[in-house]
Amino acid sequence: MRREDEKFMRFALELAKMGKGLTSPNPCVGAVIVKDGKVIGKGYHKGAGRPHAEIYALRQAGRKAHGATLYVSLEPCRHYGKTPPCTNAIISHKIKRVVTAMKDPNPLNDGKGIMLLRRNGVEVKVGVLEDEAKKMNEAFMKFITKKIPFVTVKVAQSLDGKIATHTGDSKWITNEVAREYVHRLRGKVDAILVGVKTVLIDDPLLTARPKDRKIGKQPIRIILDSKLRIPLNARIFSKALSGKVIIATTRLAPKNKLEALKKKNAEILIVGSRDGKVNIKSLMKELVKKDIAHVLVEGGGEAIASVIEAKVVDKVLFFIAPKIIGGRQATTSVEGAGVNRVNRAIELKEVGFESIGDNFLIEGYIKD
Repeated sequence: MRREDEKFMRFALELAKMGKGLTSPNPCVGAVIVKDGKVIGKGYHKGAGRPHAEIYALRQAGRKAHGATLYVSLEPCRHYGKTPPCTNAIISHKIKRVVTAMKDPNPLNDGKGIMLLRRNGVEVKVGVLEDEAKKMNEAFMKFITKKIPFVTVKVAQSLDGKIATHTGDSKWITNEVAREYVHRLRGKVDAILVGVKTVLIDDPLLTARPKDRKIGKQPIRIILDSKLRIPLNARIFSKALSGKVIIATTRLAPKNKLEALKKKNAEILIVGSRDGKVNIKSLMKELVKKDIAHVLVEGGGEAIASVIEAKVVDKVLFFIAPKIIGGRQATTSVEGAGVNRVNRAIELKEVGFESIGDNFLIEGYIKD
């Protein structure tokens, strides 16, 4: 039974991945209904306000669901939100057994769905491939429990830690395969955040542009700009681009520039300041209110230092190219004040290494 449970739960997790980039602020969830060893229904959550994975699977199975086993990557909900409770549908379809990878961390549910199913005679097993399920929904878990976005820092640097030359040139440090990886990653997050210096030097689009063009929605583009130095003709304001632009600024911003940016359809967020810069923790609290659950910080060195110093970073991705740039004035991947002693350096846990062509990816989570 254990091997069979893992087999079908793995299928449910694969289905859940199909919702990456589409479901936020909801979790990615997949569901599979099995009877006599055969799949009779399957589905995944396709977006907030749309049916949950279990509902798609139950619709497909129909009356055959009677006496079957439901495999679902997250505990079925029992509360009313934008959609009715899944537990009611599971009970009414007379599902005999439910296998779920993990409890729902949402305080509105958090074990209540499991309890209701058991009270109605449904056998429930919890914890099959739990670690995989939690990793898939790591952003949702932080967002729903701590009311702050999950923050990933992405760096593309040379062997000597440079993200640009002393002239500001940065195209391209990493290879094409690494850049494609990042475009796919952009399509799975809610927002991309950069400092205004990156806009001034690189004039980026900050959009997801994978080669196969398979993208559910474009991420929100967030610019840290305490004094509104951003040019009105920056490419991120192009009418051809979909997705919202948010300028995070402070009370130091000139009012005439505020109005000009509003005419560019940019949303202005005035938050508290710290040492003349945007207060990162205050900004994160505002982003949660906008249902932004996962933020990808892409640079530059000062912006990355700001989020690290604010202690809001959860995960880092360092793409390293076999190149040496050098130069005292060349920008490093993490600027800021830095630590004064090596034993105070920020350490990573769950570190992974991956070859990407002739580049390397080092990823890990910030140690508590």
